Amino acid sequence: MSEQLFSHINKYVSVSPEGFQVIITFFEFQNVSKKQLLIQAGNSCAHNYFVLNGCLHMYFTNEKGAERTVQFAIDNWWMTDCLAYLNQSRTDFTIQAVEDTQVLSITFEKQEQLLKEFPQLERYFRIIYQIGYGSSLKRMKHMFDLSKEEIYLQFTDHYPEFAQRVPQYLIASFLGLTPEYVSEIRAKKRS
Repeated sequence: MSEQLFSHINKYVSVSPEGFQVIITFFEFQNVSKKQLLIQAGNSCAHNYFVLNGCLHMYFTNEKGAERTVQFAIDNWWMTDCLAYLNQSRTDFTIQAVEDTQVLSITFEKQEQLLKEFPQLERYFRIIYQIGYGSSLKRMKHMFDLSKEEIYLQFTDHYPEFAQRVPQYLIASFLGLTPEYVSEIRAKKRS
């Protein structure tokens, strides 16, 4: 399964198979059951997760007790609370498995050591974070520019794998919609 990470890294920077055999020793493999928490709000954010297969979501609970999803990660995506991870501080977010998931995790200390030994991975992580940041900006733009129905249709058109794998109530939470409204849009689309 580690060949997925090897391939993903080599999409952005060059790492030899021999070098990767050293790189992979910095990571721990984890099987995560559906609904299992990897990080809970209020706890220290000690790990960065690379999803081998499955799906994770990151959410916070608002003052009314409602969960608001802010991010998903599926196969070959990374997930952590970047600021809490960087500062080794407590997170405001919870990361939970949406389905049975396998991840590679790395601690902040090990990642820092990894970057010293393999400086080209600085570029890899920079590119990954830039892609993530750009996606977040695009999502914010859509939230301001599009109607609620357009937001949902744009999301399902551009990310059909999410529409098939992620429960409707989580997609609604991510898009700032109610599950009932998403049901209406889906029914309208079918007719």
